[in-house]
Amino acid sequence: MVLYDADCGFCKWLLAGLLRWDRAERLRPLALQRPGADELLLDLGPAERMASWHLISPTGTRRSGGAAVAPLLRLLPRGRVPAAAFARFPKLTERGYRWVAEHRSQLSGWVPTSFKRHASERVHQREERERRDSNPRPPA
Repeated sequence: MVLYDADCGFCKWLLAGLLRWDRAERLRPLALQRPGADELLLDLGPAERMASWHLISPTGTRRSGGAAVAPLLRLLPRGRVPAAAFARFPKLTERGYRWVAEHRSQLSGWVPTSFKRHASERVHQREERERRDSNPRPPA
């Protein structure tokens, strides 16, 4: 599961790219603002929850910020090589992640509004599909 900031157009744009790369649909997006995210991050305060994105494995292992980059890439087709590179330099990966996170508002200005709108739709569609698949309707 990938927990992200739904109020961040840049975050959704990046996530939409990851979801496109994720042809096997292994990533399950969940906005940090949704109640289900609170349950997954009970040990974190609200500020800590919103300070970065979080990757939660099926076993419940959580990685946040730069520490989540390599494990996430390993889930994607042809992601093992870039994952190995990021894993080899964890401090640099964390610093890079922090820089991007701290400048996401400015970076968002470089992404055309139409791209962010399309990204938001892609993320929303995947979230809805996940919600529908995890809560099937009872037979009529």
